[in-house]
Amino acid sequence: MKCPQCVYVNPEGVKFCLNCGNKNLDPNSPTQDSNSLFYEFAHYVDMVPRFERSVEPKFRNIFSRVFKNHSILEAERLFIVGTALTTPKIDEVKETWPKPWLFARIFIFALIAYFGLFLGVSVFKNINFLPGLIIVGSFAVPITALTFFWEMNAPQNVAIYRIVYVVFIGGILSMLVALVFFNILKHNINPITIGIVEEFAKIGTVIFFVRNLKYKFVLNGLLLGAAVGAGFAAFETAGYALRALLSGSYRGLYSTLLWRSFLAPGGHIAWAALTGAAFCGVQKDNKFDINMVIKLKFLRIFFIVVLMHALWDSPIPAIFPFGQIMLMVASWILVFRMIRIGLKEIAEKKGRLTI
Repeated sequence: MKCPQCVYVNPEGVKFCLNCGNKNLDPNSPTQDSNSLFYEFAHYVDMVPRFERSVEPKFRNIFSRVFKNHSILEAERLFIVGTALTTPKIDEVKETWPKPWLFARIFIFALIAYFGLFLGVSVFKNINFLPGLIIVGSFAVPITALTFFWEMNAPQNVAIYRIVYVVFIGGILSMLVALVFFNILKHNINPITIGIVEEFAKIGTVIFFVRNLKYKFVLNGLLLGAAVGAGFAAFETAGYALRALLSGSYRGLYSTLLWRSFLAPGGHIAWAALTGAAFCGVQKDNKFDINMVIKLKFLRIFFIVVLMHALWDSPIPAIFPFGQIMLMVASWILVFRMIRIGLKEIAEKKGRLTI
C-alpha cells in the first residue's frame, strides 16, 4: 500500500505509513487514537510483512533484515516501546522470531567513532583522545550485543531508559558484589571460584531488577541479564585496557580492546543473559521467593554457565586451539535455545487468553 504523502510502499493492512507516520494511509479507516496506533505498530515493529516471518531459528531468517535499507523513522519507532503507554498487550505480541537489524547499525556507528579516536591517538599523537578510545572500545561490542537482545525482546515491555540504567547501575553493582566475595575468598581464587563468584554476583543483580512482576517473561530475563553482563564486560575491559596503557604499551592497549571485544558477546553478556532467562522461567507470574534460586530448572542453567566461565578462565582454552571461541559458540547455541523457549512461552500465554 503506497503512502500518498511520501510514496513509501507499506505492507498490506497497516493503517498508517511506517516511513512518515501519515495516519491517512487508508482514507476509509476510522481515526485512531495514539495508543491504538502504537498497537497497530506493534504488529509491524520490525517492519516485516507476516509472510516473511519464521518461527524457525535459521540464521538466514533471523538476520535477513540486517543488510536492507531502513528509514530513520523505523529506528525511532523501535525506541518508543516499553513505557506504561507503549507496552503492547500480550495479544499484540508476536510469538514468531523477530528479525533484528538496529544492532548492526549501532556497531557501525561505534566502529566509526573508534576509528576516529584511533586516528587522534596514533596519527596525531593527541592523548586527549585516549579516554574516549578506551570508553568506546570497551562499550562498542557489549552495547551492540545488548541491542540485539533488546530487539529480540518480543514483549517489548522494557523501556530503553531502563536498559541504560541497568547497564550502568547493574554493571557496577555486580562488580562490587564480586569484589566483596573475592576479598572473602582471597586465598582460594581459582577458575572455579571465579566462575561461581562472578556469575553469582551477576545473577543476584539481575534478580534485583526482575523481581518486579512487570518483567515476567523469559525474554525479559534474557534482556536484563544481557544488560548487567554488558555493563560488567565493558567496565572490566576498560580496566584491563587502562592497565595495558599504564604498562607503557599502546600495542597492548589495542590488542586488549580488540581481543576482549571480540570475545565479549560469548562471555559475560551471554552468561548473564542465560541465568537471567532461567530465573524468569522459574519466577513466571509469581512473587519473588528466595527458594526460586534452588529450583532445578534454574540451577541447571546456572551450573552450566559457571562451568563455561571456569573453563574460560582455565589454562585449557590457551592449550586447546580456539577453546574460547568454541565456548562462545556453545553459549550462543544456548542463547538461541532460550529465545525459542521465550517465544513459546508467549505463544502459550496468548493461547490461554483465547480459551
